[in-house]
This record gives sequence, structure tokens and C-alpha cells, in this order.
Amino acid sequence: MEAFRADFPILHQEANGHPLVYFDNAATTQKPKAVLNALLHYYEHDNANVHRGLHLLSNRATEAFERARAKVASYIGAASPEEIIFTRGTTEAINLVAQAWGGAFLKPGDVILLTEMEHHSNLVPWQQAAAKTGATLKFIPLTGSGTLDMEALDGLLTPEVKLLAFTHISNFLGTVNPAQELCTRARAVGAVTLVDAAQSAGHLELDVRALGCDFLAFSGHKMCAPTGIGVLYGRAEILDKTPPWQGGGEMILSVRYESCTYKPAPARFEAGTPNIAGAVGLGAAIDYINGIGRPRIQAHDEALALRAFEGITELPGYRVLGPQSPRGGLVSFVHDSIHPHDLTSFCDQKGLALRGGHHCNQPLMKKLGFPSTSRASFYLYNTPGEVDRMLGILREADRFFA
Repeated sequence: MEAFRADFPILHQEANGHPLVYFDNAATTQKPKAVLNALLHYYEHDNANVHRGLHLLSNRATEAFERARAKVASYIGAASPEEIIFTRGTTEAINLVAQAWGGAFLKPGDVILLTEMEHHSNLVPWQQAAAKTGATLKFIPLTGSGTLDMEALDGLLTPEVKLLAFTHISNFLGTVNPAQELCTRARAVGAVTLVDAAQSAGHLELDVRALGCDFLAFSGHKMCAPTGIGVLYGRAEILDKTPPWQGGGEMILSVRYESCTYKPAPARFEAGTPNIAGAVGLGAAIDYINGIGRPRIQAHDEALALRAFEGITELPGYRVLGPQSPRGGLVSFVHDSIHPHDLTSFCDQKGLALRGGHHCNQPLMKKLGFPSTSRASFYLYNTPGEVDRMLGILREADRFFA
């Protein structure tokens, strides 16, 4: 896998006088030359607005945009490109479902079931939806090891549950949730399901029909694509029943002064000019990832996470949070006496880019008693040698702050 590092120009630099080690991939991944070149080619040759133009550039831009949609559909096993809605990212995709679907179908007495490990982007929109509709929020608790308490799920999945929304891989604990089982059990009580795949879409194979989910959301920038582009998958039957979220151009069939009629999905949910270049870049990122193979990427990332987990666990004063295995390609950890912000800043001075903070998991952080943690997250271009270098820097930090 180290050969792929040459495809990422940003990795070949120093940070604070040291070779850069980039371990902040759960926040955003770096971009290969194939994606950068696709963006440049689009802006140099095809830049125009899509769908509504009658000239050559508009036609080429439209073809590139819709080709990207088809690539996404194939990438996640959707039945049709019409089930793919382009958004700004996971956050906007979940907000779309919460406000459009939730606003239409949730009512007082309904239950929105989440987990205690949800990112704020899969929590705050449902808080807002509950406040507007009168629905109630409930949460699947965690075990002491950081996995979902599946026994508690039996008492929580009642007919009152109208939606089960959960993260596929926790961006804080690294926990890999049993997505297919959760969707199957939710369907048995008639609940709609939404999978937050922000931390899984670029790392492992996804098949939305095999998972049995109704909605699935992910962000391009966490899988080698540009920022500002994301995806909402929705089953056609549910999209057809869901009203539009935003109004404007492109999403309408006809407009009168008093009223209008809407296009079917996905256009009904893509008002205005979309992020055309972002979609083109996402398509290029999918081609790049497919060229490597997601099983290969998953095995690589999990191996680095296990190496880091075992190495940090052996260091005096450090503690890794979440299950040892299976886990996604990240580790969150704390030191007995060093604040995570100080530790992360110390690592930065050594050229090591970690993430320090609450990772948009404030409720769970408070429950576990941590103000924040340091997090190392890995991707296809990271190496075992970089993990070993991190372990050496953490040992140095323990001595420095002693």
C-alpha cells in the first residue's frame, strides 16, 4: 500500500521541521492526483451549468455530473442512480431526511431511536425534528467496552419507533456497528432506517440493498474527494413519498404565481446549481478507490488501528477507548495527566497531525467523563512506520510532561 503515497502530493512535505505524518483522516482525507486532475480538467474544459443548457459545454458538464451519480449508485449497490441525491455532505444529507421526511411523517407519540455514540450531525437534526413534530428521542446504550447493548435493543424497538438512525463506524470509539442486523430488526417493527456511513464509505464495501437500509449518508471529503460534496441514498419508494426540502430552480416541473409542481427524485431534492465539480471529483475518487479495492483498504486500515491500539495500550499512562476488535481505522486515547489538547499540540510540533477535542460527541464524552481525547485515524496512504513514529512521539510526550 505504501506505493500509493506517491499519488498524494500533500504528504511529501515537512510540518514544523519534521516529515509530515497525517493521522487526521476521520476528519478529512487527502486527495490523489487523479482527483486533482479531474477537477482541473473539468474547470479547464467542461465548466458550465448542468441540465438546463442547450450548448456543448452544458451537455458535457451534465454528462459528467450524471456519470458521477451512476458511479455512486454502483459503488454502494443502489438499485438506480435515481436513488442518489447529491448534498454538501453527511450533515446536509441527514438534515434533509430529518426535515423533509421527518417533517412529513413524524408526529406526537412517535419515537426516534438513536445510539449513544452518534456524531452531532446524526443527533442535532433529530433533536430539531422531535421539537417540531412532538416525537420523542430514545437512545441505545453502550456496553463498558464501547459496543451497542444489543440486549437493550429488544425493549427499545417497539412499534412506536418510526426511525432508527445510527452510525456505521463510530468516529470516536472506532466501534463497527452491526448495520445489517440493526436494519433487519428495525424493519420488523416497521421503522425506517438511516445509516451514517461517513466513516465507512471510503474504507469498506457497502451494499445498501444487502444492508436493507432506507437511507444512507456519507461525505466525499472522507474518501479522497473534495469538500462540499456528499451523498444521500434513499430507497425509491420512500423518496417518492418524501416532499422536497428546499425550493428553487431545477427541482420543479412547472411554476405558477400561486403554486408549482415538483420533479421526481433525485431532482426534487437538488434545488439550485449543484456542486458539479465536487461530483466530478467524487466520481474520480470512486474510480481511484475501486482501482485499489475496498477489501484491501479495509484490511490495511484495520491493521494500522490494531497496531496503534496495542502499542498505545503498552505505553505507561495511556488508555485507548473503544473495543480492540473489530474496529474502524482509528484510535481515540487519553493520558492520565496530560490534557488531550496539550498532547495533540505537542505531537503537532513533531510533525504528527492528530485530532484533539470532543469529536462532535459531547454527550458521550460527558457520560464517559472525558472533556476530550486525542484521536489518530488512518487511511490507505498511511504506513506501519508512521504508527511506530507516533508511538515514539507519545513516549516522548510522557517524559516531556512528567
